[in-house]
Amino acid sequence: MSWIVYILKCADGTLYTGVTNDLKLRLKKHADGTGAKYTRGRGPYKVMLSEKYPSRGAAQTREAAIKALKKEQKMAIIAQKSRKKG
Repeated sequence: MSWIVYILKCADGTLYTGVTNDLKLRLKKHADGTGAKYTRGRGPYKVMLSEKYPSRGAAQTREAAIKALKKEQKMAIIAQKSRKKG
């Protein structure tokens, strides 16, 4: 099973970083208001980034590293990843 680190852009322009093994279900929980406390009332959300990791520990390490960054640094990571896709 792979784990996913994701960054959401909330309707208020803030970013939320999380980790899950089922992104579709987790996004549904955020939309339903049963996800993270931070995201309640901040929808709709847009997935700005998702990265797969082989273990929960690796994903949580990456999540912590992203959460420690400033918004501008997170946006730079998102821009860099989107350039690689396109």
